[in-house]
Amino acid sequence: MAFDPQNQTVLRTGSRAESISIDQGLRAHMLKVYNYMASGLALTGIVALLTASSPTMVNAIFGTPLSWVVMLAPLAFMLVLSFGINKLSTTTAQALFWAFATVMGLSMASIFLMYTGTSIARVFFISASMFAGMSLYGYTTKRDLSGFGSFLVMGVIGLIIAMVVNIFLQSTALEFVISAAGVLIFVGLTAYDTQKIKSIYDEMDSHGVATKKAIMGALTLYLDFINLFLMMLRLFGDRR
Repeated sequence: MAFDPQNQTVLRTGSRAESISIDQGLRAHMLKVYNYMASGLALTGIVALLTASSPTMVNAIFGTPLSWVVMLAPLAFMLVLSFGINKLSTTTAQALFWAFATVMGLSMASIFLMYTGTSIARVFFISASMFAGMSLYGYTTKRDLSGFGSFLVMGVIGLIIAMVVNIFLQSTALEFVISAAGVLIFVGLTAYDTQKIKSIYDEMDSHGVATKKAIMGALTLYLDFINLFLMMLRLFGDRR
């Protein structure tokens, strides 16, 4: 069997070119995910601040049955996106994502009433730094983090149960434990979800499906950041 070094060079060159193309495509995809996420967070923050600054809006939402609608609406949007993303058009998925971020802003206006603006800003930047570091780790690490997924999901379920229990107990100590555990869990989820979003990109799809994947990735990281921020705020926020 003859050995053709020229043919081997062509194969190696082609493989390298394909690798570069995939890397560029992955970077573009992740950039789209982060752009959607950052835009969603910005929209949520603006809506929350404007709502909290308006006595009319505060009186209309909080302390009335409308507050339940505002609290549960984000969950409804999230469920529609999560379970119906394959049936939705790209435009509809985008519209639902922006609607979700807007309603989240309405529900999060209460933090501006509970905590000082200075502590909110401080905790936000601390949370953003932690999130960025862990997301970068999840993106660059060669270690497979999939084994932590089920453990972290169980942790989230445990957090929800503990929070429901504490509604009746009103225990300060339990609230501290919940918040501290929540920070650890959502820091871990940030790295895990980033790696998962990265691995999902390997399934080559059409542009429309890729855009919907970017939206779902942004929604996942958005929720990781919001929950991390809220847990950190419970620990380090200065109440009014």
